Parts: sequence; structure tokens; C-alpha cells
Amino acid sequence: MADAPEPRFLDDRLAYWAQVKPDEEAIAYLGRSFTWAQFDDRVRRLAGALAARGIGRGDVVAFLDKNHPACVETTLAAASLGAATAIINFRLAGDEIDYVINDCGAKLIIVGKELRDSIDKIRDRLTHVEHVIEVTPEGGSDDEYEAMLAAATPRGRGADVVPDDVCVIMYSSGTTGNPKGIRLTQANLVAHTLNAGTFEFDADDKNMVAMPLFHVGGTSYAQFGIHAGIPSIMTREVDGASLAGAILQGATRTFLVPAVLAKVMEMGPDAVKLFSNLRTFVYGASPMPPALLRQALQEFPNTDFVQVYGLTEVCGAVTQLSPEAHRDDSRPERLTSAGQAADRVEVRIVNPDTLEDVPVGEPGELWFRTPQLMEGYHNKPEATAEAITPDGWFRTGDIGRIDDGGFIFVEDRLKDMIISGGENIYSVEVERALTDHPAVMDAAVFGVPDDKWGESVKAVVELSSGQETTPEELIAWCREKLAHYKCPRSVDIMEVLPRNPTGKLLKKDLRKPYWESRDRAI
Repeated sequence: MADAPEPRFLDDRLAYWAQVKPDEEAIAYLGRSFTWAQFDDRVRRLAGALAARGIGRGDVVAFLDKNHPACVETTLAAASLGAATAIINFRLAGDEIDYVINDCGAKLIIVGKELRDSIDKIRDRLTHVEHVIEVTPEGGSDDEYEAMLAAATPRGRGADVVPDDVCVIMYSSGTTGNPKGIRLTQANLVAHTLNAGTFEFDADDKNMVAMPLFHVGGTSYAQFGIHAGIPSIMTREVDGASLAGAILQGATRTFLVPAVLAKVMEMGPDAVKLFSNLRTFVYGASPMPPALLRQALQEFPNTDFVQVYGLTEVCGAVTQLSPEAHRDDSRPERLTSAGQAADRVEVRIVNPDTLEDVPVGEPGELWFRTPQLMEGYHNKPEATAEAITPDGWFRTGDIGRIDDGGFIFVEDRLKDMIISGGENIYSVEVERALTDHPAVMDAAVFGVPDDKWGESVKAVVELSSGQETTPEELIAWCREKLAHYKCPRSVDIMEVLPRNPTGKLLKKDLRKPYWESRDRAI
């Protein structure tokens, strides 16, 4: 594996392994498996099928389903044509899906059978879409996607394709309420695979891809197994049965959010014993509760734990807390850090008001510069200019500090954002849904501590004069308008929301009591 050439394009390593070990297993999913030669042939056939349907350089293909190898195949095939895949969060509500598909300008949609109805309901509003292809979890004779591949003529990479072509667009909640499309290039994703690899795979390893592929923790992580040439086991769901099944199939390395680890610990000794077969457990996307981490380190003495911190805008991870640092009893405080900067990642801690670097140990905004950094936000040049400085530094909106050993501690946010179970939720999006309710005059939404999810969504509302409603009614109202994970878990109704003399809502005052006993404010 050490002799494999360094990739420049997203499909380079797949093509290499298809030549070097064509008959060895590449990926397994729901009882099906494909060798490296079969996997490569499927990608090449899909490229041919997409090209025959008018997809070329600069176009966008949308993918909407739960985890499925077809998503990885689409990403690789479209990239080989110079096109991008917009991977859509399958948990979004209908209006949110409508916005994302129209915003990215997708010409073709590949949609899971379970979710086809959500596309059919808004089909007349999808003005750019020319083709809708249905895919089933099991494949088979009635699978439109499989039939399309079988009938296609394989096609290689386009001669005009370059590494700087955008290949993935992922949507995150936006500060103005509408999601923002994050444009990641082939060069970005390849750089992430090279820089953020937190461990060396062994020849007998199998990589479990369980996080949703609409998340960089799914799509970017899936590239590690392909890069290393070891088999990947993909789960359709991130539930206990699916994860246990993958481990029983031989999975030895994985990336999961802390909430999943908490669930494993709750399942009892048998689950803990099974998960102890993992050689490496990479976690991130939300803070790990310290008590849970200490318990996990004790229960899994032979497992290497790696924490990563990052953002979709940098393809995933930009810092790593190594296995050694996790078990370094001489510096226990570093267990609450996000680790040190990854390879080819520069970091600054900047005063957000003066834009000057602060001294070591002092808090400031985390800035990163790396080849992993996105091209920009789709159709949003102003937002891109706000996030990326002219000399290439990405302003994260997270507040942190760095110690004398280069360990980074993430402690608060400038952005009005909540991270629950690894999902980014912008408060303004939830506030807008709440204030659409006829009884609500104003709303404040913020994150509160949650030992399972890291944070949960809390809302405090002020009602219009003479109006009445209940917390339960407001939660149900939000669930009709937003993905369920964005909806408040609890709602308080106040007579008057607190404001400063200029009328600005004092959300920090509402938030403060929930975080006073915590080491950090996220």
C-alpha cells in the first residue's frame, strides 16, 4: 500500500486498486459486496450513464437517500466528468429539499425509493431537474439505478477535468435562515484524505462507514478506506443493530459522534465487549462529555481513541487529539482539548474585533488555512468573502485558545449556532419558524447542555398581545416546517423577553444559567 501513487483526482485510488487487486473486496452493504474491479466498473458505467443524460463539467447531480454505496459511486462518477454531487440531508422537510435542489441547480436526481414521494410532491417546482432516477437499498431487477448502470457504456475521466473542479456540495443551515451550499473541490477532498488520516490501516482492517453521507463525517471518512485499499463496510443506519452487524463482519476502524458512543455504553456489557473489537474509534462533530470519555477509556483499554475537530468548509477534520494524548495522565486537562493541528493546517487565534493574534493561552476566534478549504459558498459571494480572508484564512466563528504545546481548546461560538448530535442548527432558522406562528411575537433559540447529544435546542418565546398557545403546540408547529432534529425539545413562554436599551435580544442572558456549571459554553 505504501507504493501507491499519491492521488490528484478523487477516483485515482479506486482505479489503482482495481488494477492492483481487482478481485479483492472493496465495499460491503446490506448483504451485497463488490470487488475493486466491480466497484470501478460501476463508477465508470455511472459516468457513462450521467454523460448520456447530459451531465458534464460544471453540472450538478443531487443525491437523496440514506447511506448507500450509490452515493459514493455518484460522487466519484460525477467528479470524473467535472460535475458535482449535491448530497442532500434526507431528514429535511419538503420545503427545505425544494430550496436545496433549486439552489444547487441539479439537472438529475438520484433518490432512494423510501424518499421518492418527497420528490414527487415537489416535482413541479424543481425547474432545473430533467431526470429522476430511483435507487433501492437491495438492488435487484426492479431497481432503476441498477438498470441504468447495466445499460450504460463505461466512460473514463474527461480530458478537461482538473483537480480544482467542484465535486461535492453539502448544505448546512445558514445564518439568514436558508441553507448554504458548501463547494468542495476534488483537490480539497484529496488534501483532507492525505492530511487528516489519523491512523495507518493494517492489511486485515475493515473500515466501517456509518455516519450519514450528507455529513463530511460520512463522505470524507469514506474516502479513507478507498485511499488505503482496504474494504469498507457501509451501514444504512447509525443504529445499534447496524453497527453491531458491521463489527461482526470484521469492522475494525470507524468514525462516530459521541452520542453513538453514549448509546453503546447504555446497551450494557455485551455491547461494550463487542465494540471493544474496534482498534480505532474516531469521534467528533460535537464535544464528548468528559464523564463519558473517561468511562470509554476505561471500558476500551485496547482501543485507540482519536478526537477530531473541524467543519464542512474544510472537508472535515483540521485538528486531532491523538490516542497517546487521550491516555496521558501527566496532562489530563488536554483530554478536553480538540488536539493539535493536522498536517498542512495552519492555525491562528485572533481577536475578532482587532483582527490581531492573541497571546498563547488567551481566547480568540479560531482561524485555519489549509488546502482542504472550500472553494466557497454556492451562489453566495458575500458570505464567502465574510468567511475567507483575502490571504486564505477561514474564520470559523468558534472561540478557542491554544496552549504551549499547540493543543487547541474550543470553548464558545461567535456564530449563533447549535450542534446537536453532530448536526449544525442555526438558531435564526428555528426562530423564523416559531415567529411564523400567529401567536408568537418574538423568539429566542439557543443550545442547552445535553449529556447524550452535546446540545439540545431550547426556545423561549414572547407571545403577541391577547394570544395564547402551548409549548407542545409550538413544537408540533416547528415539526411541520423543519427537519425534526432542528425543532426545540422544550419551549418556555415568557411575558417579556430580555433586551438591552437598544432593543437587542439578550440571548446570552437566557443561555447563561444552563452553562454556568460547565467547563465550556458549547
